[in-house]
Amino acid sequence: MKKFLRKNAWNQEGTFDNPDLFWYAKAVAEMQSRKLDDPTSWWFFAAIHGENIAGDPSGIDWNTIKTPPNVPTSPVPSTSIKNKYWNQCQHQSWYFAPWHRGYLMALEIQIRAIVIELNGPDEWALPYWNYFGGDKENKIPPAFTQQFFDGNTPNPLFVTARYGPDNDGNIYVKLFKDGKPRVTQNCELKTVYTGNQNCFGGPETEFSHYGTLFPEESLETNPHNFVHNDVGGVAQGNEGIMSDPNTAALDPIFYLHHCNIDRMWASWNAKGNNNPSQTEWLGGPKEIGEREFVMPLVDGKEWIYTPNDVTNLDSLDYGYDNLETKTESDTVDNTSERLKKLGIPTLDHVQLTENTMDNNEKPTELVGANQGSFEIKNEITSTTVNLSDKGLKKVSKSFLKASAEEVPDRIYLVLENVKGNVNANTLEVSVNNQHVGFISLFGLRNASLGDSHGGRNGLSFSLDITNIIDELHLENDLENINSLNVAVTPDNEILSDTKITVGRISVYREKQ
Repeated sequence: MKKFLRKNAWNQEGTFDNPDLFWYAKAVAEMQSRKLDDPTSWWFFAAIHGENIAGDPSGIDWNTIKTPPNVPTSPVPSTSIKNKYWNQCQHQSWYFAPWHRGYLMALEIQIRAIVIELNGPDEWALPYWNYFGGDKENKIPPAFTQQFFDGNTPNPLFVTARYGPDNDGNIYVKLFKDGKPRVTQNCELKTVYTGNQNCFGGPETEFSHYGTLFPEESLETNPHNFVHNDVGGVAQGNEGIMSDPNTAALDPIFYLHHCNIDRMWASWNAKGNNNPSQTEWLGGPKEIGEREFVMPLVDGKEWIYTPNDVTNLDSLDYGYDNLETKTESDTVDNTSERLKKLGIPTLDHVQLTENTMDNNEKPTELVGANQGSFEIKNEITSTTVNLSDKGLKKVSKSFLKASAEEVPDRIYLVLENVKGNVNANTLEVSVNNQHVGFISLFGLRNASLGDSHGGRNGLSFSLDITNIIDELHLENDLENINSLNVAVTPDNEILSDTKITVGRISVYREKQ
C-alpha cells in the first residue's frame, strides 16, 4: 500500500468533517500567512505556476483581485529567484501532465510538513475533486464555499472571485449542455500520448508556458480547460481567478482539480497506454537547452526534476484510492466501428490499429478554408468554408480505396488564431447544422496579448468532423458539395468591451 493515499474530496459530503479537507485548510492558512518572497508561502507557490504582479493587461492583475484571498504583491524576491522558480507551468504541451505532477508533489510536501507541525496525520495527502463522480460531485465541495472555517475564523479555502459556468456564483462543472456532453473523460480513450490531433498528452513542444494548439479531447483540452473556466467564470466583466493561468493557483480548489487531472493520467497509464520514450520528453526542456523544472523544498533546498522522474506512479510514494474513469463514448477512435458503418468488410485476422491519427507521423493537407477572419458575436456567427476540388477528390478517392488495411482519410476542422481579451467563455461549434463540439477559451487572453510562445497569435483548436464527412459519403453527396457551413455560438454573453475573433476556419484531411 502507498505511504500517501490521495482520496476523494467529497468523502464526508465534502465538508470539514473530511480530515483531508480540514487539515488542508489549516495548512493553507499557515502558508497564506507567509510573505510573498518566502518560497514556502502560498503566494510563492502560486507564482511558480504563473503570476501577474506587474499588471500586464494580458491577464488578471494580482493587485486588483477581490479579497479573499488577500493577495500580496510585495516583497518580490530577487530577479534570479523569480527567473528560476516563477512562471513555469506548461500548457498546450506534452510536458503539461508531468510538470503539474511534480508541482503537486512539491506543494503536497509543503502542506504535509505543516500538518505534522500542527499535530495532524503524518500520512496526509492532497484530496482530488472528481467532478465526474456522479450525484452532486460535479459541484465544488462545500468546504470551499463557506466563508468561515470555525466560528469567526475566515475560511482559507473560500475565494470571492469564483463565479461559475452560469456566472451567478453557483460553482459546478457543467458536464452537459442541452443534453450534449460538454466536459468529458473521452481523453481516456486515446491510445497515443503525443500529437497535434487525437492524442492524450498534447503536442511536442519546447518549454511552453503558453502554447498555441489544443488537440480535441486531449487531457488538457477536456476536461482540464473547461473546469478552470467553469469554476472561474465571469461577473460584471470581472473574470474569476481560476479562469486565468497566471492567477489560477491562488485558488485552493486548483490543486484538487489538478489532483483529478493527475489521477486521470495515472488511470490512462493503468489501462496499458504508454508515455513518450523520446529523450526530449524524458529529460524535459533542459535536455534541449531550455528552462529546467525546479521546485523549492521545505528544508530550503531545491528539487530539479524531469518527466522521467515522475512518469511512473508505481515508483512514487503516493497513489489514488480509485483510478476508475468513465467516458461518454465507447467508440471514439474505433477504426473497426467506422469501417462497419461505411460498409467496408473487416477480417478477423486483420489487426486494426487504434492509434490511427498520430499526425506527428501522418501527412495532412488543406482541403478548404473560409474567407478571412471574423468576430464572434452573441447568438450565432456563421461562416462558409469553401472546399477545393483537388482536396475533395483526394478525400473521395480515400473512400474508394478503403479497406481494413487502408482506412479512409480523417477530416479535421481547425479554428486558427482565435484571439480575444477574455478567457472565461466556451464556444459551441456545428457543421451543416450538426453539433461538432465545444471549445474552452482558457488561456486565450494570455496567448493573444501576452509574451507567449505563439508570438501573440492566439490559440488554435482542432475538431474531428470525420463522422460528418462519412455521412456525406454514405449519402453520395461528398463529390456534390463545394462548401461546409460552420456556426459558432458562445456559451456566455459577449460583453461590449469583450472581443473574440477567429483568424481562419480550415478543413484538413489526414491520410491514415
